[in-house]
Amino acid sequence: MGATTDTRDTLTKGAQMEKIPLSVVVMTRNEEKNIAECLESVKGWAQEIVIVDDYSLDRTLDIARKYTDKIFQRKWDMEGTARNFAYSKANNEYVLSLDADERVSHELRDELIALFSVPLTFNGYNIPHRNHLGSYWIRFGGWYPNAKLKLFRRDKFRYEEAEYHPRAFMEGKTKTLTHDIIHYTYADFHSVFAKVNHATDFEARKWLRDKRKMSLGICFWKSITRFFKFYFIKQGFRDGFIGFFLALYSGTYQFYTYCKYWEAKTKSTKGGKAC
Repeated sequence: MGATTDTRDTLTKGAQMEKIPLSVVVMTRNEEKNIAECLESVKGWAQEIVIVDDYSLDRTLDIARKYTDKIFQRKWDMEGTARNFAYSKANNEYVLSLDADERVSHELRDELIALFSVPLTFNGYNIPHRNHLGSYWIRFGGWYPNAKLKLFRRDKFRYEEAEYHPRAFMEGKTKTLTHDIIHYTYADFHSVFAKVNHATDFEARKWLRDKRKMSLGICFWKSITRFFKFYFIKQGFRDGFIGFFLALYSGTYQFYTYCKYWEAKTKSTKGGKAC
């Protein structure tokens, strides 16, 4: 244990003397509870921190100014467009994209410092995510390692200009790193319900816009198969009650979306009045 600590201290001191040529880009909206810990995890070793804020009404920007003066404000209209704008504000060739509820683990920090000590050979790097509900690390049900493309060459990556869950387009080969981003995905059960309500609004609008063929029978079948997949095949049951809850959430997400889709479609076909 002592040897590991010594190695980390050495790398951290080196990083403070010479920061690696990396731009960390964080997008925010009322994140005063999260933003300090996020930025603390990259302070001292990343050359640039860029904040793009969706007009926060709390102390987010006051806190962010303690870490960087590269702060921009832009309305979050379409997710893909907003993210592409944020990455365009970075000066370095490589960007690490973080959300405010994510932190770079000490192990990942050291891995990135070592990675940038030699010329990078990949255009993109997938990073495992250690997702949490409250303080609980979700290990099963497809939640770990759940690697995502978070580090990339700015000129080789872009998002589809879509409203929600845009597709990512990456030129060239990617590699998956070993160590984790720590992601505080949900603060508690209340935040799960709030995010589901928010996300299904966008999903229902997307179904309508794409004129997707969706029936109650199809939705019911998808809900069941999603629950079965995450709880049994991906072993969500090994996370106990939280695993059951999250598998059920994954299934009912389809049903909640269908309810909103049905309501909006019914209103549009019956003169603004739902059945």
